Amino acid sequence: MALGVRHKTLLRLQTEVPRGAPVETAQLAALGVSPALAHHYLKSGWLSRLGRGVFRFPNDDLREADCLRFLARHVEGFHVGGKTALAWRGFGHNVPAREPLWLWGQRNVHLPDWFTERFPARYTTRTPFAPSLPAGTGLEPLPDQPNGAPVSVPERGLLEMLSEVGIHQGVEEARNLMEGVRSLRPEVLSLLLQHCQRVKAARLCVQWAEELQLPWAETARHAAAKHLTGNRWSARLKSGTRLSLS
Repeated sequence: MALGVRHKTLLRLQTEVPRGAPVETAQLAALGVSPALAHHYLKSGWLSRLGRGVFRFPNDDLREADCLRFLARHVEGFHVGGKTALAWRGFGHNVPAREPLWLWGQRNVHLPDWFTERFPARYTTRTPFAPSLPAGTGLEPLPDQPNGAPVSVPERGLLEMLSEVGIHQGVEEARNLMEGVRSLRPEVLSLLLQHCQRVKAARLCVQWAEELQLPWAETARHAAAKHLTGNRWSARLKSGTRLSLS
């Protein structure tokens, strides 16, 4: 390939790929970068390899939002959820800066090392919702990132967080976080609770909402009625304490 063409292609690449974003082989091909040319750019120092088929511009600091958007393109059902989603949507302001990201998806995958080395994360497929919940329910980009990765709305993030109580989420912190979640939308909460398949999450949602006198407590009790019948729910947590819910 002529030197001038290589430089023109490189200029297009640098113009059309955002700085700080990972770029994959398919994107390079769409911009006219063949595998041979990509190899040339790597040898010349114009590109740096992150992993198999994934690159960045040398010395770029990868941006979290762009990396999450990259993962969302590759992992079915991928989204930011639970405590992270609550914090990003204005709840849980005391979450430490280096708290691992809470990420969900529908497939068991190993998040790439180049991502987790920069952005500590906890990924799980353990959803509190039944398969009957329509795909994408309660998942939206953040208002200031309309093209960003899906993030759980507060109603979904709350139930995801409650489903992790006793697993990766402490009881006291969960209750404290829930106390600040006062402005939920009844219709969204009802739909999610009706499709919730985790008795623990549903009962915690109802019991703590009533104890904390949250405005949506009655909505939660009605929507979660199927989980509130029968005996008390009880389980021993990883910490050794016993959680007992009416």
